[in-house]
Amino acid sequence: MTTLTKTEGVPAQSDGGDPFLSVRDLRVHFSTEDGLVKAVDGLSFDLEKGRTLGIVGESGSGKSVTNLSILGLHNPEFANITGQITLDGQELIGAREKTLERLRGNKMAMIFQDPLTALSPFYTVGRQIAEPYMKHTGASKKEARARAIEMLDKVGIPQPKTRVDDYPHQFSGGMRQRAMIAMALVCNPELIIADEPTTALDVTVQAQILDLLKDLQQEFGSAIIFITHDLGVIADMADDIMVMYGGRAVERGTRNEVLHAPRHPYSWGLLSSMPRLTSDVNEKLSPIPGTPPSLLNPPTGCPFHPRCGFTDEVPDGRCASERPELEPGRAAACHLTADQKQTFFIEQIKPRLV
Repeated sequence: MTTLTKTEGVPAQSDGGDPFLSVRDLRVHFSTEDGLVKAVDGLSFDLEKGRTLGIVGESGSGKSVTNLSILGLHNPEFANITGQITLDGQELIGAREKTLERLRGNKMAMIFQDPLTALSPFYTVGRQIAEPYMKHTGASKKEARARAIEMLDKVGIPQPKTRVDDYPHQFSGGMRQRAMIAMALVCNPELIIADEPTTALDVTVQAQILDLLKDLQQEFGSAIIFITHDLGVIADMADDIMVMYGGRAVERGTRNEVLHAPRHPYSWGLLSSMPRLTSDVNEKLSPIPGTPPSLLNPPTGCPFHPRCGFTDEVPDGRCASERPELEPGRAAACHLTADQKQTFFIEQIKPRLV
């Protein structure tokens, strides 16, 4: 394997070992009647056990497509996937379906955004939790039922011995999400992918779900990929943050680095558009102008340049003609110099965030 210090856009490992999850130059393209959709176009990142990677970006930036690729859930008839995805040293791209079936729900699992559509209305919650446990461990129905009750209790469902026989429609939204988490964690997976699991929940239930995920991660030592639009959730959950735009990573760093000293104009825009409790109620938000790029016909050069307010600061029209790359370590894919990024952030962006 190529050493990490020489891999584009990926920080070096401190212990010299391979990361638990490694994604290298991932490209996911879909053939459509209108043309080729480059949903993910050259993405690389690492994730270690016990850490949480927060992935943020607008709809259509490639967040969910990336994680469905890790799980092997894209239809090969429509998706052309290239690059490398290794989980604990095992290559996932091109792996046989039986291999992926052994891994899904066992070594890696996903918590979907809407449990009402992800859970089957025809089967009890307990049966849906017990099924993957029986499949991957060979447990009996009695053992699997006991495990389902144990997991419902662990995620905070009251009266789990009774609720195990209820159907999804008999659960509230927050309880369905807890049941989804129980189903994802029933086999103690080492990788958990949470795709906006708190979007439809009120803030009180959202906080409970986030605390639950953190407690379970601490107990099992799982690696978590957390996808969300909510930077407040990311601030509470993530150890590291990757900002995606137009199918690519445009900034990466630790939580404090990205949230308190961002280096990419797109990250500045995301932070500036958030409402603040301390701001004047009559103060207008600062939304990012324009719309996300078409993945059928992405712009040349930097994908963010049509919406960026700093292109005039870069000479020779490089923003429109040359695509900036994401360097190893703490980095942002932007043509602005390091001094320019620091100056513009301190003088123009940071005052909006205070």
